[in-house]
Amino acid sequence: MGLLSGLSRFGLNNLENMEVYEEPENTKSDKTVQKIVQEQDYLFDKSCICPICNKEFKVRTVRSGKVKLVGSDQDLRPRYEPIDALKYDVIMCPLCGYTALGRFFQLITVQQAKSIKETICVNFTSQEDWKEIYTYDEALERYQLALANAVVKRAKSGEKAYICLKTAWILRGKAEHLDRKLPDYENQKKQCEDAEQEFLRNALDGFMTARQSESFPICGLDQSTVDYILAVMTMRFEQYDVTGRLITAILQSAANPRVKNRARELKEELLAKLREKNTASE
Repeated sequence: MGLLSGLSRFGLNNLENMEVYEEPENTKSDKTVQKIVQEQDYLFDKSCICPICNKEFKVRTVRSGKVKLVGSDQDLRPRYEPIDALKYDVIMCPLCGYTALGRFFQLITVQQAKSIKETICVNFTSQEDWKEIYTYDEALERYQLALANAVVKRAKSGEKAYICLKTAWILRGKAEHLDRKLPDYENQKKQCEDAEQEFLRNALDGFMTARQSESFPICGLDQSTVDYILAVMTMRFEQYDVTGRLITAILQSAANPRVKNRARELKEELLAKLREKNTASE
């Protein structure tokens, strides 16, 4: 007998087979397919006027406040989540080829524009530039084109050094995001690391020149920050005497506490390397 059998005598025989307990409702997450957040969700199209060809185009831009800075590498490469915002720091006109870091895109003299037109624009193949996202390879191409433009327009050493530094960061990001299942993973990773080294060496040379010939801030970086980045790079290339002098200059300056703390940490690392080097030579 069912729990509700007998109701027929009340004229409710249609209810005799009802389930006493309702099936639990599916949770919202069961009923609704959760939206997968993708890189393009953090981007939007920004209109831009090219100062060379005066044409309007769209550039993919990171939405303000949507990407979180979660830390930085020793050389101050910023680490963002959930996407690498560094990939979107370059603006490229897809019609004439003029390309620069966003902070410099509109800052161009008449003579520089002339040089760009005569060397870049006349040879540039127009691109279908709009894409939902930029891969690391696409971002790398844009940075390289920005560097080529900087060379052609005879930009200051600081600007070229900053492009080289950020290109090195892009290569580091690419290496970190390589699929380890790739059959040539190790080879691709080494190619990224070798290219990063080359760009860092050029960044070092450029910032050293800029430090002696340009006024601060350089690309928005004050002297203590530039000195700290130089200290990290010179230690990387085992120019320990230069590293030591730069660290001393930072610690004796009015640098902000965060830079000084980083410099102190770098000093400890430098001393450890020097002890290791002395031990090996004994």
